[in-house]
Amino acid sequence: MTNDELKKIYFGAYSFEETDDGYLQAFQYSKPQMEYFREAFDFWYDRCMASTAKTIEMETSARTVSFDYKIIWKGSEDSFELMIDGLITEIVYVKDIADEGTIEWTLPEGEKDIVIYLPADATVLLRDFNTDAEVKPPVKREKVLWLGDSITQGFGPLRSGQTYVSVANRLLDYDILNQGIGGYVYDKKSLMPMEGYVPDKIIVALGTNQYGSETMTDVEEYYETLMSIYGDSIPVLCISPIWRGDHPEEMPVFERFCKNIINIADSYPNVIVIDGFTLVPHRPEYFLDNLHPNCLGTETYGRNLVEEIRNIQF
Repeated sequence: MTNDELKKIYFGAYSFEETDDGYLQAFQYSKPQMEYFREAFDFWYDRCMASTAKTIEMETSARTVSFDYKIIWKGSEDSFELMIDGLITEIVYVKDIADEGTIEWTLPEGEKDIVIYLPADATVLLRDFNTDAEVKPPVKREKVLWLGDSITQGFGPLRSGQTYVSVANRLLDYDILNQGIGGYVYDKKSLMPMEGYVPDKIIVALGTNQYGSETMTDVEEYYETLMSIYGDSIPVLCISPIWRGDHPEEMPVFERFCKNIINIADSYPNVIVIDGFTLVPHRPEYFLDNLHPNCLGTETYGRNLVEEIRNIQF
């Protein structure tokens, strides 16, 4: 399969570039956005190019699938995952493989839906993607721009197919562009028009990294900028920060900040708010570090989010 053919079944990318050695790199941000991150903070810049929520998806009768990969940056060592007809059947952990190599999987007989999840917190390049039968891309629903921090990017479960975005999108089947970045905040400077891209819906899940802020100016200016770029006709879903138990003495400050986010977002007629405190139980068993949900937490988060989205008909 050529790289141009691979692009047809490669989801979660805004643009692509081919390296001199034939690898395909996918980006979820525009070049001006990535340049902003490069100048602002190395931590953000590294993560803005990660393979966050990117997937290879196809309908096929193939019995084998293989591809060459190259990992050029690692944040945390999560996984490549193979899902067949809605079930994860193979997991290759980044910690167990070389930075460059080939992954090959054997598939069952018959027609099937395949999803390959790429590592969420690493930057992965692909080439020489092969199957032994024709493939057909799935039909996706709405285009959704998903904005967030490390939880949205996918840190916590240490499984690319088990981030809350992956869990939710298995049921929602959005065509997502995930612009979640570890450590990120409500920052209007990262919001820029992306040429040729207009989402049908926008989801914003930010705030947990700045609850100690003395003012709500950043949040207010973020939503003002978002509306100036996309207008007030595109539905926006605000998910206020979920529970964090890593600094229990600061919980009153955190709760007050979350309520202020809800009030600001709720003032816009095209924004619907979901209280993040209702999505994941406030128990350490659901978290990796009392901040980032683990596999149990992300499964719970994703499924509860889908139920809320369906209830409010977002």
